[in-house]
Amino acid sequence: MTIDIREAYRRTLDDFGALVHRIRPEQWENKTPCVDWDVRALVNHVVGENRWAPELLAGRNVADLGDALDGDLLGDDPLKAFDTSAVAAAQAAGDERSLTCVVHLSFGDVRGEEYITELFADALIHTWDLARAIGADERLDPELVEACAAWFARAEEGYRQAGVIGEQQPVASGTDSQTRLLASWGRRS
Repeated sequence: MTIDIREAYRRTLDDFGALVHRIRPEQWENKTPCVDWDVRALVNHVVGENRWAPELLAGRNVADLGDALDGDLLGDDPLKAFDTSAVAAAQAAGDERSLTCVVHLSFGDVRGEEYITELFADALIHTWDLARAIGADERLDPELVEACAAWFARAEEGYRQAGVIGEQQPVASGTDSQTRLLASWGRRS
């Protein structure tokens, strides 16, 4: 990967956040490409991931937090909830030790660099999901797409076996990188 994963993650959070700030009141219930999620549920998911990041990068595990980060994390001010969570996640990921620490995930331990990469990829794909749901420009940063695609080429089989991504979608030869990446995550762009 040619871009520092911490920088890629921060930039992706910035892009997702810019879209969050464009959500009109009537759009929070719009359907997203994520099955069973409307815009509010999608943003809540990303806020949840953001709130887990500092905890897990600090060495805590799922059992330590119990259900503290379950349910509605957006409250009455979804924009503030996102902004606060994104700052905390980016700061935690930006720490020099974040790349080498051990992160205790529900399925096992991984290096911090892998965890941050997973967070980055999830946020990048959900940036497209949110853009589609609110009718915004769906073009993702090409450098971030390339970084995600390089990592996902190695990780896709595990994600597919775990059932956490949709079925691979067909793409025509000569299709652009973003469309190929989204198709590998089960998205039809």
